[in-house]
Amino acid sequence: MRPAWQEIEEENPWLKTEYFDYDTNQEVVERYEIRGSKLPTFIFLDKKNKEILRLHGEHDKKELVELINKYKDK
Repeated sequence: MRPAWQEIEEENPWLKTEYFDYDTNQEVVERYEIRGSKLPTFIFLDKKNKEILRLHGEHDKKELVELINKYKDK
């Protein structure tokens, strides 16, 4: 998923993205209650850092871009 996400970042320079590795970032895993059986996990936060959407598994680029555009002003 990272190559597709990197394309999305290049096309949307305003987008703020953070990557965390499930095996080495236990604090983030616990904070967001991420389960290893549901990787990769995408968590979309609003401007106040409140979760507005969570996706699990692989998703195609088109779907991700549509969601980003839908929630970008939140």
